[in-house]
Amino acid sequence: MGYFLGKAWLSAFGWKVEGGAPGIRKAVVVAAPHTSAWDFPFTLAAGAVLGVKMSWLGKASLFRGELRGRVMRWLGGIAVDREKRSDTVGMVVDLLGAAEDLFLVLSPEGTRGKADRWKTGFYHMAVGANVPLVLGYLDYGKKTAGFGDVFYPTGNLEADMLKIRAFYKDVTPKHRALVGEVDVTKGGSIPPLGPGLFGQSPRWGTA
Repeated sequence: MGYFLGKAWLSAFGWKVEGGAPGIRKAVVVAAPHTSAWDFPFTLAAGAVLGVKMSWLGKASLFRGELRGRVMRWLGGIAVDREKRSDTVGMVVDLLGAAEDLFLVLSPEGTRGKADRWKTGFYHMAVGANVPLVLGYLDYGKKTAGFGDVFYPTGNLEADMLKIRAFYKDVTPKHRALVGEVDVTKGGSIPPLGPGLFGQSPRWGTA
């Protein structure tokens, strides 16, 4: 999405972008809280205005057909064929390792509905590829979008997640009722990695 198209989209809804682009070339971009399909175009528009090409994962069927495939790729889509490779975390680690420039957007919640805890795939992707996490946000209360902290994961998942969640505590989502007290643990332990995107269909924002 080009700068002027992104600017026009945000202006039409009374939104503005805060800050600038991160001074890095590749990262996993955390998109939270994720409660609405509207998050997708606003995220792409904000990235375009900031000069950051935002990439996202989509199931392979979304890219079928020459025209649709071109549109999806232009929008930053990366096709995921789980029949060929179910290890999505490993696939993303390889993508990040091979790319010179890649900002991959993922939502820890893994759903636009209410989640009881965050998925941890995005974190393991960043650790495995040795890239930072960029904390992106959409604040529907203030109608502002941007990138916050550049966070380098330490490998201590629980401690790092507490810091990341603290960043988002004052960010207003589109649907507040769909945001719960999200925790990465279940029963006091870190949940094991599941196949693919943790049982989710590959699409933007699920990891």
